[in-house]
Amino acid sequence: MQYVPWDDQYADALCELWNQELGDRFPMRTELMRQNSFEDQNVVKAGSWIAVDAVTQRPVGFVVAKCWQERLDIQLGKGIGWIQVLLVSTAHRGQGVGRELLARAENALREQGVEKVLLGRDPYHYFPGIPDESADVKAWFERQGYHSEDRLENDLLGQYPEPAELELPEVPDGRFRLLTREDEDAFLAFLHRCFPGRWEYEAIHYFQRGGTGREFVVVELHGEIVGFCRINDANSPFIAQNVYWAPLFADGLGGIGPLGVDAEYRGRGLGLAIVEAGIVALRNRGISNIVIDWTTLVDFYARLGYRSWKQYAKYGKTFS
Repeated sequence: MQYVPWDDQYADALCELWNQELGDRFPMRTELMRQNSFEDQNVVKAGSWIAVDAVTQRPVGFVVAKCWQERLDIQLGKGIGWIQVLLVSTAHRGQGVGRELLARAENALREQGVEKVLLGRDPYHYFPGIPDESADVKAWFERQGYHSEDRLENDLLGQYPEPAELELPEVPDGRFRLLTREDEDAFLAFLHRCFPGRWEYEAIHYFQRGGTGREFVVVELHGEIVGFCRINDANSPFIAQNVYWAPLFADGLGGIGPLGVDAEYRGRGLGLAIVEAGIVALRNRGISNIVIDWTTLVDFYARLGYRSWKQYAKYGKTFS
């Protein structure tokens, strides 16, 4: 077995390997792999490797390691590293390939000063954990010293068979509306004040990639933004996490989330209403399948007809 450094010349072949192993549940696109695993500034090159069969010269496994490396005023995961993905072809398992890839990733993360490694949950992640139905994968990582953490995360699915022309819900003394590009500064200031961290980070990247505002529904009270809901579809400026698996849906997929309401205005029903506003916006774009990703709030979203579609077990490992 040969181990070669992370190199985007292998992107198409790695995408093919992914779909060979996972494509029926999590279909990969080359543009998504490039976006999440090659273009992300947080990829640790020294910890990301490709296992290549010495005879066929085809990739049979790979690992992507990350830690925070961007120069922004915010930081995600101080002291945290991530294994974004570790995949070995079925035909080459049981030969030590996975252990070798993981060891290379962990060693590089240690050298970066990482104290704890999470499986998934990275910037530009694929999964918030191990897909829960993958019992063999969970058992393998447990043998490598990883431990399960608290409740399962869920991707939820809502489906609307009939098209509709809907109006945004109303709110006393305020309104719901889509952002415009002119709202960028005010919206980022709102996120920095109320939701610093990952949601702010993702919004910064959104505008850097040319976002115009159409992916955010906000609620304003007395002219001030007090809540938001992110919405995604096939025309968004990059492939967002709740539409990763759109190829599973012949008639397209939209996404809801993240969303939040300023703590000062909670308890007024604005949280559920902002989700409804996001759903209306997507349905008015002709979208009939909508995913809400990475949440434990199954009962909350069940009030709008959403059900658990995919589940993930969170795993981590602390370096001694």
